[in-house]
Amino acid sequence: MLALGVVAIHCLFNGNYGFHRDELATIDDARVLAWGYVAYPPLTAAFGRLSLTLFGPSLIGLRLFPALAFGVSMLLTGLTAREFGASRQTQLFAAVVMAFAPVALLGSSLYQYVAFDYLAWVMLSWCVVRLLNSADARWWLAIGAVIGLGLLTKYTVLVWVAGLGVGTLLTPARAYLANRWLWLGVALCVLLFLPNLCWQWQHDFVSLDFLTHIHERDVRIGRTDGFIRDQFLDCANPVTVPVWLAGLYFLLFANAGRRYRLLGWMFVATFALLLLLRGRAYYFAPAYPLLIAAGSVMWQHSLARLRGGVARTLLALSWIVLLGCGMALALLFIPVAPLHSRLWEISATVHDNFREQIGWPNLAQTVANIYAAIPDDQQAGVAALTANYGEAGALNLYRGEYRLPPVISAVNSYWLRGYGEPPPQQLIVLGYSPQRLAELFEDCSLAGSVVNVDRVDNEESRDHPDIYLCRQPREPWPAIWPKMRHYG
Repeated sequence: MLALGVVAIHCLFNGNYGFHRDELATIDDARVLAWGYVAYPPLTAAFGRLSLTLFGPSLIGLRLFPALAFGVSMLLTGLTAREFGASRQTQLFAAVVMAFAPVALLGSSLYQYVAFDYLAWVMLSWCVVRLLNSADARWWLAIGAVIGLGLLTKYTVLVWVAGLGVGTLLTPARAYLANRWLWLGVALCVLLFLPNLCWQWQHDFVSLDFLTHIHERDVRIGRTDGFIRDQFLDCANPVTVPVWLAGLYFLLFANAGRRYRLLGWMFVATFALLLLLRGRAYYFAPAYPLLIAAGSVMWQHSLARLRGGVARTLLALSWIVLLGCGMALALLFIPVAPLHSRLWEISATVHDNFREQIGWPNLAQTVANIYAAIPDDQQAGVAALTANYGEAGALNLYRGEYRLPPVISAVNSYWLRGYGEPPPQQLIVLGYSPQRLAELFEDCSLAGSVVNVDRVDNEESRDHPDIYLCRQPREPWPAIWPKMRHYG
């Protein structure tokens, strides 16, 4: 009931602002179902297609599924605490701690693969705890199924799996290596992942090129800096750091946690691997519900050793601090602030996700005006060319409402869909620099500028506001299209 309540709160506010650029790209991918995409595996787009079928292009409808994913993660966090011996109140405490993490708050408010990846990690943790508690090797089937589905969501689940492998080898759980159920779990994982693997094979493992490019970009612009610092600020509620540190102690050193050493090494090995690979901090956020569940039990044991009055006072203070800090964070990471309010400005300083949801209808209207100004006898040969997936997704989303031309783009999976037949004769171009356009086309002229009536500073209004009308590519389309391909 607590998890459903949190889901309801997110649904109440998730209709504010507009679609995020990542959501716009996912909606386009959802319209063209495949076993893989350049930027991610297929499961996120599949849920997006389900959302479009049930609700149409609705913000609340689209974001229902990530909210539900984090709701289930709350439930599993509480159940994991129960496996460690938590009382009902401690289970609730662990679930609330998880729900108030910045990554969880923001992830419940955006349709991205983050929510489903988070759920896969939490579910894998719970399955491993069940395996260790029951000593029933058949749990390896569940573990294999979760890993297979996780790989259909986001490939970074492999680092959590690598941690599981290290923990298995370093603890008595290595005896399972000779057990047929473990290998049946491996077979089930491969079977689930096989369709995406075949898609990658057919497309020359394009996602490896994409991931390499994105990682190099993130390192270059500093997105991987502060990996250790952000474990304390973003991956879990900052005031709950003592809880997950206690959980790490429980899993690695406490006598009561001896049975769960595999999980401690799993956490440490995954952390070390992401640190070595220079991953982004939020990649590791789904590992913390495991520690939160274990640390909540340590807190329960600590209170049990105190006198009744002291214990009740500390417990009450714990809830007050948790709820107070959690609600403050919720105001920053859930879309509740009115535009340009003081709260909006603070939120926009902490992260840019809400800013990137503003102005897309204005962009579509501007392109529609440029398209309408082109003579009627030439409009059939016009297409809109966008440099990024947010622009492409927005124009496709509002194409019927604003009477827009066909949309093409050379970014990510859009490039695979081509430039259309017959090739366009004129292009309304968004997001490209004048220098790049001079390399691609003989004739380009400024046709308009991005209009943001809400006066929100974001990528479209700040970095590339000019819109061009271009003709005469310097090479035939079959030759120039491969040179235009890029990732973002």
